[in-house]
Amino acid sequence: MDSISLIRTPIEAELRDFKELFDSSLSSSNALLDSVVSHIRQRNGKMMRPILVLLVARLYGAVCPSTLHAAVSLELLHTASLVHDDVVDESTERRGQLSVNAIFNNKVAVLTGDYLLATSLVHAELTNSHRIIQLVSTLGQDLADGELLQLSNVSNHSFSEEVYFDVIRKKTAALFAACTKAAAFSVGVGEGEAELARLLGEYIGICFQIKDDIFDYFDNREIGKPTGNDMLEGKLTLPALYVLNTTKNDEAQELAIKVKEGAATLDEIAYLISFIKENGGIEYAVQTMNVYKQKAFDLLASLPESDICVALRAYLDYVVDREK
Repeated sequence: MDSISLIRTPIEAELRDFKELFDSSLSSSNALLDSVVSHIRQRNGKMMRPILVLLVARLYGAVCPSTLHAAVSLELLHTASLVHDDVVDESTERRGQLSVNAIFNNKVAVLTGDYLLATSLVHAELTNSHRIIQLVSTLGQDLADGELLQLSNVSNHSFSEEVYFDVIRKKTAALFAACTKAAAFSVGVGEGEAELARLLGEYIGICFQIKDDIFDYFDNREIGKPTGNDMLEGKLTLPALYVLNTTKNDEAQELAIKVKEGAATLDEIAYLISFIKENGGIEYAVQTMNVYKQKAFDLLASLPESDICVALRAYLDYVVDREK
């Protein structure tokens, strides 16, 4: 059995219920909105975040309507943030597919993102859980805060791993943590179990983002973005930060400053990427990712063994071993 099948098997019925509710949440009589949403749904992918919600709910109880609405709310909020991010980053691609702003325009993309965000809040309210409503609202703040922190860091000439982790905790890990904590809340667990679930999601999210950042150092169109895309946007991720701080190489640091200023040429970015790879940047990032993976495994080891724990370990393996 492949890893995706192992992950999905315990929740096949619940996943069908989620997809039905998610699809119904996006139906609209507005022709333009319907056209944009149809385009977005073409890249639904493997639905890793809703799957995580369903698995964690099953870890503590049974999936219920509150769980499904929480999963829909969080997936809609995530989708809205991607649509808005593409406008902010002036990106024309998302996972190998043209972005909403590239096909339509920025106005349509922003308004569609707003619609998805509003619909996310509708489903948060339908959970009938004040704790989940608060969680979704706070997540919206964290995602925006993370984007602004990342933008402000572009003009900062320091190479701080601490700031990098602050950004990814708010931009990526916060979403996974919200998925796991909302799942726990949806089945009525206490604060202690909900905090364990939140930590599990945070560790998964950190692994997910580090893996995404590693992809940017390799040329693979299936990933949906060209090599060096982060640097083209002025972003220095974990492999670069490690090498810049350990080698103290003047030429590399000068190039890194040019990257942050948006002044580096494609050849300079290619040179910097090679320098980072030659000096252990990828190995360090993989090692760091595996530290967080082990932290997540340790949390699961504290719980009674079940098919859900097996699926969650497979989920973690997939996050760190995936090729796109």
